[in-house]
This record gives sequence, structure tokens and C-alpha cells, in this order.
Amino acid sequence: MSASADTKRYGFSTLAVHEGEAPNLNPGASGDVVIPIHLSTTFARKKVDVPTEGYEYTRSLNPTRKALETKLASLENAAYGLAFGSGLAAEATLILSLLQSGDHIVAFDDLYGGSKRLFNQVFNTYNIEVSFVDATRIEEVEKAIRKETRLIWIESPSNPLLKVCDIQSIAKTAHAKGLLLVVDNTFLSPWFQRPLDLGADVVIHSSTKYIGGHSDVLGGSILLSDKKLYERIQYRQNAVGAVLSPFDSYLTLRGIKTLALRMERHQENALSVARYLEKHPQVNRVIYPGLESHPQYALSQRQTTGSGGVLSFEIKGNSHTAKTFLERLNIFALAESLGGVESLVELPAVMTHASINKETREKVGISDTLIRLSAGIEDVGDLIGDLAQAFDTV
Repeated sequence: MSASADTKRYGFSTLAVHEGEAPNLNPGASGDVVIPIHLSTTFARKKVDVPTEGYEYTRSLNPTRKALETKLASLENAAYGLAFGSGLAAEATLILSLLQSGDHIVAFDDLYGGSKRLFNQVFNTYNIEVSFVDATRIEEVEKAIRKETRLIWIESPSNPLLKVCDIQSIAKTAHAKGLLLVVDNTFLSPWFQRPLDLGADVVIHSSTKYIGGHSDVLGGSILLSDKKLYERIQYRQNAVGAVLSPFDSYLTLRGIKTLALRMERHQENALSVARYLEKHPQVNRVIYPGLESHPQYALSQRQTTGSGGVLSFEIKGNSHTAKTFLERLNIFALAESLGGVESLVELPAVMTHASINKETREKVGISDTLIRLSAGIEDVGDLIGDLAQAFDTV
């Protein structure tokens, strides 16, 4: 299957398996149904000024990475895709491509801690300012826009409070002001949400999470449909060398092929766990977009086709209670990250969001007893049993 308009007649899982990996059946080719891992760092040519099939040096373009970029773009309904060495490499390259000293970003106040660290402790030194607002309130987004603002940056659902933004409304606000809207779609993946279809200009992923899906490959991606913007970002990516290796591209390609199947099981398990926790006497609150108790439940139902595999909850007690509970779990691995086939659990205040000061965390709503859980694909009875025994020992 080639990257063309013809692929629109195929379904998501067909694209996930085949797009970008059409077997080469030309004379002399081997007909691989899985694209080979092209480890060569350079590519020979017959003509001095004509790279072979556009390939000259693997940092600029690599056949295995190109297959991944083609596949990712097809799944997000994007014209172009770029694969990076990590999600933060994708974010940093995007900002370097779009902004300059004196520019301003309006960003969601509930973002992955690494993103906030990048904004507050790296790009602030280049005189790029960021205003963090509650993007679930469109009026707060509008109020924060200045003449220096160049883009709006959101996660939906957000990390770790799983707030849901009205992507379509924010896109209209952004475009009315001549701004770009960037949406981090890591938590839902293109299986459950396609921000470009809702008006976003750029979608980013930490492909380490659901895209790769097996906790064995680091990566990030940028998906978009504006050719000039794509060329600008691709130029910066090549210039700074923030590319995904051929082997990691292969691992990510392999993971994507089961994305739809995995996401459905992640969601099924997460919803069952969320309902269990919602009734537990040792839990103050449960945050999951698939629960009717979620503040943006109706919006989530309208703009997505599912709620994903991540949920957060507050355990009754204090920080010591939360730590004791986490350390008593057996099946849930106490580890950062999410989106793998195995269930993971963490305490944002001292793990993923530890780089954010306590005052800022608490203002947003990240308490010392907030626990984030990534439901894997194990038997859900075993997951609930593991939580139950941990509750019994705190």
C-alpha cells in the first residue's frame, strides 16, 4: 500500500498493518512483508548529484523510519509524519521550528512534567514565554492570548488529571487570531482521537507509550498536513539530528500493528478498575473520562471514540499512605511511563511531576495522594485483586 488518497478506503487496522510496508516485488527484490531494518548510515548513488531514491544519509532520511512516518501519518489523517528519538525531542524541535525570542505560548496548566520543564527551564532562557491556563475553560485561553502569542499547546486528556479540552473550539479561537494549535494526543492515540480532524494544526505523540505499546522503545512523533510547516520542521530535525534510529523505527512499526486491539483492552480494563475504585471506601475521587462523574464526560463522548487506559485517583490519607499502598502492589509495576501492555502505577508528586514545585502542583490539583494508573492488558480480575490486597495492607 502506498501513501496516497487511495488508502482512505482502508480501515484503521488495515493501515496499521500495511501502510508504508508494501512488499517490494520488483526483479531482484526479496518481497519482504515486513520492511527491513535499514542500518546503513549512508547510501551510494550512480550520479554525483542524484541521491538514490532520495536517500543520501540516514539522519536526513532512512527507509525504515520513512515507513514508520508514512504509517503514523495515515493513522492521524495527516499528510506528513516525522519520527523523533523521544517525545521531548519532538517537542523541542517543534518549538525551535516555530518560535523565536520574544514569542509567547498559551499552554494547558495540566501538562506532562517534562513538557513544563522544557518550557520553564529550557526555552525560558531563550526569552520564549509561556502562560499556563485551565484550557477546559475557553475564556481562559482567549484571555491569555497576547500580540506576541504564536501557538496554543494542549493535552487532551491531560497528564495526570485527565482534563478534556474542547479541541474544536480552541482551534477556532486559535485560527481567528492567526495562531497554531498543537495537541498532544499521547493518552488516546489516533485509535480513539484524531485532533487534526477537529481542527488542530499539529499533533504530537510520545510514541514510547501506546504507539510502541511494549515499554521497549523510546520515541516521539509529529503529524501535520501543512507542507510548508512540515518542511520547516523536517529541516530543523535534520539540522539538530533529533531522529529515531532504524531499529527503534522497526520496533515502533511492529507495535503499531496491534494498536487497535491493545487500545480496546486497555480501555476495557481501565473502565472496570475505575468503577471498582469509585466505590472503594479508601478512595476520595477517581478521574477517568469514561466515567459519568468526570466533569467533561459529555465532551469526551462527543469528540473521541474512547477514553483510553489511563486513570488517576486520590487515596485517603497522606503521602505516606500513598507510598505504602504503591509499594504493596504486585502486578502493577511501580514505574514512570504508561501505555505498555503491562500495568503501571506511579505517584506524580514525587515521580513524573517532581520537577514542578509543590505550590504549582497543588494549584493545578496534583496532590501528594494523587496516584496515576496505566491499565495494561492483563486479566482485569487480577488487576482488581492486586489493588484490593494493597488497600487491605495500608
